[in-house]
Amino acid sequence: MDTEKSNDTDIQVLENGGWDIKTLGKDPYVFVKPLNKALDLKHNQLSFSYFCPTGLDHIQVYFYPLGKQIRSVMSPEVGSTEGWVDFRIDLSDYVGAWGRTGDFLRMDFGTSAGINIQVKNIKLREMTARELEIQASKEFKKQQELMLESNLQTYLDQDFSNQVSNVLITDNKVTLTGKVVDNTNLYIAEIPVYENSTALKIFTCLEPIKNNNFEIDLNRFVERDGFKQDRLLSKWMIVEKINEQYLGVSHARYTDSVVPKYNDTFTKLTSKKGLGGYSAHREAPVSDLDSLGITSATVNIWINGLLRSKPSKDNMAFEYLGKTFYINKKKIEKYDETMRSTSARNIEVSAILLVAKASQSTDKVIGDILQHPDTDPAGIYAMPNVTSPKGVQYYSAILDFLAKRYSRPDKKYGRIHHYIIHNEVDAGWVWTNAGEKSALVFMDLYHKSMRMSHNIARKYNPNSKVFISLTHYWNWTSNPRFYHSKALLELLLKYSKTEGDFEWAIAQHPYPESLREPKTWLDKKVNFDFDTQLITFKNIEVLDAWVKQPEVLFKGKTKRLVYLSENGTNSPTYSEKDLKEQAAGMAYAMKKIKYLDGIDAFQYHNWQDNRKEGGLRIGLRRFPDDKENPGGIKPVWKVYQAFGTEKEDDVYDQYKAMIGVKNWNEIRYEVNIDKNSGAKSK
Repeated sequence: MDTEKSNDTDIQVLENGGWDIKTLGKDPYVFVKPLNKALDLKHNQLSFSYFCPTGLDHIQVYFYPLGKQIRSVMSPEVGSTEGWVDFRIDLSDYVGAWGRTGDFLRMDFGTSAGINIQVKNIKLREMTARELEIQASKEFKKQQELMLESNLQTYLDQDFSNQVSNVLITDNKVTLTGKVVDNTNLYIAEIPVYENSTALKIFTCLEPIKNNNFEIDLNRFVERDGFKQDRLLSKWMIVEKINEQYLGVSHARYTDSVVPKYNDTFTKLTSKKGLGGYSAHREAPVSDLDSLGITSATVNIWINGLLRSKPSKDNMAFEYLGKTFYINKKKIEKYDETMRSTSARNIEVSAILLVAKASQSTDKVIGDILQHPDTDPAGIYAMPNVTSPKGVQYYSAILDFLAKRYSRPDKKYGRIHHYIIHNEVDAGWVWTNAGEKSALVFMDLYHKSMRMSHNIARKYNPNSKVFISLTHYWNWTSNPRFYHSKALLELLLKYSKTEGDFEWAIAQHPYPESLREPKTWLDKKVNFDFDTQLITFKNIEVLDAWVKQPEVLFKGKTKRLVYLSENGTNSPTYSEKDLKEQAAGMAYAMKKIKYLDGIDAFQYHNWQDNRKEGGLRIGLRRFPDDKENPGGIKPVWKVYQAFGTEKEDDVYDQYKAMIGVKNWNEIRYEVNIDKNSGAKSK
C-alpha cells in the first residue's frame, strides 16, 4: 500500500508487516503501489488477510491508470472477524485490460468513519487448486445441502408414536429399550455417526423388534468399514420394512449413559475466577495462578498437531480399538506439563479442541483425514471430518487418547475435566469452517462432534461436560456468513429433545460490543430480553436468565453449566487513561457476574498481550517484548486479583466515577427477564 496516497484514512505500517487503517470519513480509500512488471493473466485474484472486529459494508477495487475509464469491482460485505482471515476478490473480468507495467489499484474500505481494519499479505495470484475445486462443485453442493436441510427439518419436526427411550453402554454390551405401537415388520437399525439418518437406505445392522415394549442387547463392538467400531458412538432408530425397503418410524437416539472406568465426583468451583488460553510454556509467570487465585482454566489443544500418520523416533504409539496410532512426543509432553501445573493446584481444566486446516497441519496426511471435506481456505480452523469412516476413526482415537490420559485418578499426566468443542461456532466460517452451510446443516455436523466428545469423555469421567463455544453475537451478526448464537442453541435443544438429552454446557464470550472499546457500559446493540442483538458484559443478565428457563434445563431438572470462557477488556494503548478504562471495564463486568448464579465461571482472555491479535492489548500483562515494561502487570491484573477478596471494594471503587455510578448496585439489572419481557432499558 502507498501510505502517502489515501483519503479519509489514518494508515500506519505495522511492525510485523501489513497496515493498520482507521477510517476517518465516508470515503476512505488507499492506493496500492504500481505494478513493476506486467501481470501474468493467471494472477487474477486479489487476496489479503485482514483483522476487523466490526467488519465493513464492502471493499471496492478501482483500476487505474488515470486519464482512462476507471472501472471497479465491488466485493460484498466484509464480515467481522476477531482473528486473521484470508479474503479474496476475483478480478478475472478485468485482468488483461488492466495489468500492464505501471498500472495500479485503489482499495476503498466501506463508507463509514470510525472503522479499524488491519491488512497484510496483499497478493495478486492465481486461484489455488482447492479454490478451483470448491468453485467447480459449488452448485452441486448447494443442491445437495438444500435437500439435506429440508430432510433434517422434516425429521426434527415430526412426531413419532414409536420411541427408542434409552441406550445404555456397558463393558461389552449395548442395551436398547423402547416401545412401539405395533411391532409388525419393525426393526432396530444402527446408524454410525458418519451416516445421515435422513438419507440412509441400506442398514448394516437390523434387529427385529418382537415386543411392543422391547429390550434388546447387542454386542458393543463390531467390525465394519474396515476397522473395529465402538457402538458407543452410534445412534439407533426404529425402521419399518416396506417392500424390501426400510423407512424410519422413530427419531434416532444416541447413547444415554455409559458405565465409566472411574467414579469421580463433581466438585463445584470455589470461585468464578479462571484464566483462558493457559499454558505452562507462555512467557507470563505460572505463579500468576496462585497470585490471582485461579480455580479454572482453558487450554487450547490442536488435535492434528498431536497426531502423526507414521511411526518415528519422535512419536509414541498408542492403541485404539485394535489399531495403532501415533502421537508426537514433544507436543504431548508439553501438554502434560501444563496439565500437571493445574492439577497440582486443583485447578479445573476445560480443553478447547481445535482442528487445524490440512494446509496448516504439520502432518498433511493427518490434516487431510481430520478436516471436514468442505472446509474453505478462508477459515482459521476446520470442523472435524465426521462424515467418513476414516475421519471418525482418527477423530475418536485422539478423543479417547486425551480422555484416557487426563482422567486418571493418580493425575500422572494431570487432568482435563471438560471439553469445549471447537471455537466460536456461531462464527464457524472463521473458527470451525465446514464450507458454506445453513445453520441447521452446520449444527447437524457440530452436534455429531459434540456427541462423540461427550460419549468418549464419559467412558472415563461421569461428570465431564462438553461445551458449545459462542461469541457475543446473540441474535444478530455483522458477518453474513456467521450464525446467530441463539439460533444455534435452539437447534441444539431441538436435537437434544429428539435424539436424547445430554449434559452439554455453554462457553460464551461476552466481550464488549467492540473488542477495541473497554467501556462496555456504552454498548448500544444490547437490551434486556431474549431477542437482544448482542450479549456483552452490559446485559450478561440475559444469558443468566436464558439458561434457567425450564425448557433449557438438562432433562428439565438441572441448570446447564455456563462458563464465560474467553473474555476481557482492551487497552488500546499503554497510556494511563487507556489502562484505567480497561481496568474499569473489568471491574464493571466482575461486579455484574458476581451476583449471577447462572454464570458458573469466568476465564479471562488474554493472560498476556499478544502481537498476533490484530493490535488488541486485551491481556492482564503487557506484551512480553514491550520496551518500557516487558510482561508487566496492568491495572486490570490488580482488578482481577482483588475479585472475591476483602480488597475488592478498595480496588474497584476508584472506577465508579469513570463508569458514572455512585453505588455498584446501579449497574445490576434486577428486573425479571423472560420470553415476554421485551425490556429495552434499565
